[in-house]
Amino acid sequence: MADGTSQLAPYLRVAATFRARIADGTWPPGHRMPSRPELGQEFAVGDNVIRRAQELLIAEGLLEGRPGAGTFVRAPAERRTLLRTPSPVTGAPRPGLAPAGFDGTWEADSTAKVSAPPDIAARLAVEPGALCVRTVYELLLDRQPVLLSTSWEPMDLTGGTVIVLPEGGPLAGHGVLARMAHIGVTVTRMVEVPRPVQVDRDQAQLLAVAAGSQATLIERTHYAADGRPVETADIVVPAGLWDITYDIPLPPRAAAPGSPG
Repeated sequence: MADGTSQLAPYLRVAATFRARIADGTWPPGHRMPSRPELGQEFAVGDNVIRRAQELLIAEGLLEGRPGAGTFVRAPAERRTLLRTPSPVTGAPRPGLAPAGFDGTWEADSTAKVSAPPDIAARLAVEPGALCVRTVYELLLDRQPVLLSTSWEPMDLTGGTVIVLPEGGPLAGHGVLARMAHIGVTVTRMVEVPRPVQVDRDQAQLLAVAAGSQATLIERTHYAADGRPVETADIVVPAGLWDITYDIPLPPRAAAPGSPG
């Protein structure tokens, strides 16, 4: 009986063998793979088949290409938990970008008077092109970005106030809720919409992952008590580095009449 992989395209069959060798330790982390001609001879395929198989495993995070040195088995990255859970103080979802217990650092770069692109304008309920403050965040571990976020706030709300720059002024780094409260805006809810995406080339370079590798894009929006959106952000969470966990406490349920306990 033919093996199940025999029906696959040649590069997928080669990639399956590569995965098996990585999984069983034949090719340990840091192992330099044979050259493409050597692998092509072993598998009786052309250079293009080997290249596609390697590119697939690079996208999966199992291999990495080093310019001028070759292709290597990538060491497994330490996975962390991005906890999206109600705050123990307010009961609302934790508003900050960094998860609880995060032991790294972060950098932020704000630019004022940026025209809102159509998708951001729709999320903020403003006209396309309305002026906003855009802030790009990088969460860092050992000086290496591991999570990216781009936040937008409408300037018709914060312009001319001390909170116009999220990471400047007396409330720098205090988060959306505290900053908005300072100008009399009460934020009452936050909505997150997760979407599967692939990391683009610029993001891959920052995150030291393969372009095209899997990530989760969390579209987060904060709303004031009157329903107005006051901030929205795109948070890029590399799938190979993070587990996104929603830990949602539930109210105790009263026992039905006549039921045990």
